[in-house]
Amino acid sequence: MDRPDKDVTTLLLEWSGGSRDALDRLAPLVYTKLRQLAARELRRENPGHTLQSTELVHEAYLKLIDQNRTQWTDREHFFAVASQMIRRILVSHARARRSAKRGGGKTLLLLDETIALKERKDVDLVALDDALESLSQMDPQQGRIIELRFFGGVSIEGTARLLGISTATVHRDWRLAKAWLYRELSRRDPQ
Repeated sequence: MDRPDKDVTTLLLEWSGGSRDALDRLAPLVYTKLRQLAARELRRENPGHTLQSTELVHEAYLKLIDQNRTQWTDREHFFAVASQMIRRILVSHARARRSAKRGGGKTLLLLDETIALKERKDVDLVALDDALESLSQMDPQQGRIIELRFFGGVSIEGTARLLGISTATVHRDWRLAKAWLYRELSRRDPQ
């Protein structure tokens, strides 16, 4: 682990222990990575998306610092939760836009081959979130693996560590979950 990762992990642990100063020192260390996560998610959105990466980062950061009961284990854990927050914000924004348009326009997300599509395909973000929620109800572990891997960009090894399972289990569940999501999304949006 290089020095910035150790600094982030140390500050997260101090923050979990109640140190407000640790949170103040943590912010500049995680801001760039949060912007990268937000930018990656926004690149998957359609060109007409109205939410900007800075707004997304700030909203996610405010939600993260409000996580009083979270016992951060390390930098990877923090960014996995951050990616989940970013996803929730985007889905909430998409639902609000859809509601405002009374179901007319779709907010699209570019879903790439990591979810088992052979070519790039536009996928409705709300439909993806609904499918992920269904998957999580059937198999919470597979749902969490998709969140960590696809939305959080967490490695197979990092996912295994965060969930306390083997890398072989992560590989297997990742493949199964991608196939299930592909089938579910294909059913919801036949083209």
